[in-house]
Amino acid sequence: MYGPMKMVSRKAAQLGHVLPLRTPTGEVLSVASGDTDEFGALTEIVPRFIGAFIAYLLIAGLVLSTSFQLGVVVLIFAPVIVLLASPLLRPLQQRQEVERTRSSDLTSMATDIVAGLRILRGIGGERTFTRNYTEQSQRTREAGVSAGVWQAGVEGNSVLLSGLFLVALTWLGAREVVAGDLRVGELVSFFGYAIFMVWPIQTFFELAQKWVRCLVSARKAIAVIGAEPPWRTPTEPLRLPVHAPLHDQQSGFLARPGEFTIVVSALSDDSAALADRLGRYLPADHEPVSLDVPTDLGGRAARRARARLEAERAEVLERERNAAQARWGVSLGEVDLADVPIKDVRRTLVVSDSASQVFAGTLQSAIDPHGRLTLDQAESVLHAAAGEDVFTALDGGWQGQLEERGRGLSGGQRQRIVLARVLALDPEILILVEPTSAVDAHTEAIIAERLVAYRQGKTTIVTTVSPLLLHHADRVAFLSGPSVVAYGTHEELLRTHSGYRGVVARALDAETGEAGDD
Repeated sequence: MYGPMKMVSRKAAQLGHVLPLRTPTGEVLSVASGDTDEFGALTEIVPRFIGAFIAYLLIAGLVLSTSFQLGVVVLIFAPVIVLLASPLLRPLQQRQEVERTRSSDLTSMATDIVAGLRILRGIGGERTFTRNYTEQSQRTREAGVSAGVWQAGVEGNSVLLSGLFLVALTWLGAREVVAGDLRVGELVSFFGYAIFMVWPIQTFFELAQKWVRCLVSARKAIAVIGAEPPWRTPTEPLRLPVHAPLHDQQSGFLARPGEFTIVVSALSDDSAALADRLGRYLPADHEPVSLDVPTDLGGRAARRARARLEAERAEVLERERNAAQARWGVSLGEVDLADVPIKDVRRTLVVSDSASQVFAGTLQSAIDPHGRLTLDQAESVLHAAAGEDVFTALDGGWQGQLEERGRGLSGGQRQRIVLARVLALDPEILILVEPTSAVDAHTEAIIAERLVAYRQGKTTIVTTVSPLLLHHADRVAFLSGPSVVAYGTHEELLRTHSGYRGVVARALDAETGEAGDD
């Protein structure tokens, strides 16, 4: 059971941001939790079934050595039971597949609600999403009841046919006793054999049920575990130069080496898309394609729907591969990022955005998960991120325990732990997407001053409209739509560019009207 769970975790780490582009989050979670239980249950019953099958053959041999007629009955009855039960297995599989699909959809819905709960509260959408979740929950329950009815039918069939086998064997044995072909003691032995044979037969039915459930789960697991990353190692890989300018052809953005550059945009999506391109991340321009067919379809219609979904999924994978293996359009010095192995790109250019999470564990493991920092270095990055209050708030200091996703901390505290963690990597080029969006103005001013000092002499790119950070920038790039339309210092752009002035003014109004998370 633990084996597939590890495989899903490794695949998630290998694919990174590509996995949720291909497979809905609920399906990944269902494979890592529920489906691994099914695989573990099948693995557990297989050796029991092998033992039951060997015991079945031994008992049949014992019966044959005493009574040929009863031995033949023992050998034939089990295959007959299998044939009689097989018509029930197909509808059981179909209903369990419906149950699995609806359960996966329910998990995806729950994940989306939890991730966007803060926004839902802000727009008053809690009741709508609660109603939708309740309806999906009831559909999942109905599918579970339907699958349970068929599973009960299979189990009832197992008990009925096993009982009939016991009655038939005892009746035939009694007839042979009356005819004088069998002694009473041998009949008693046969009755004991018949009772024992119920166990192998019911073990087979248990195997059949778990096998059917695993067939449903296996198709989902293969879609996740069998996914391959779109990146390919170049035939003649190049090395990224050191201390070189970073240039994006699509927008015209240029970050000079060793400078603290800020990207300002009226639309945060535009600056976030630029950060993704700079870090060589595929754009999230499509919804993940599920292999789940509509649960109200069956037979030929379901097969056609599944074939259509598989074709759509193959098309998405092909687009991903083409995008990942083509010229990327972002170069460091004279080297396009497509000519460099992806692991070297990730090591040199590190992107940290709002999707970064805090995992359960100690504060030390949250900031230095690989155990590379000395105590002085750990304290230095925590100081640069203005996270000393997190240290003092936890019992145990560096060994203080954080809950999953940093529950118990404010949004600003979680954001500063993420900032400290990425600073601890000390990459040559660091790209931060809205790193202070959840902190108050006082804390933001402290972070701005310390961040610039900590990254002195190293290329740092920040997407933000915060004037507190803009005052410290060596250079500001103003992004209007898909292109950079102006460069300069914050003060220069305020004087000379009306569009930039309007964006920053709106940011100032927003800061005046809202309090930070801290």
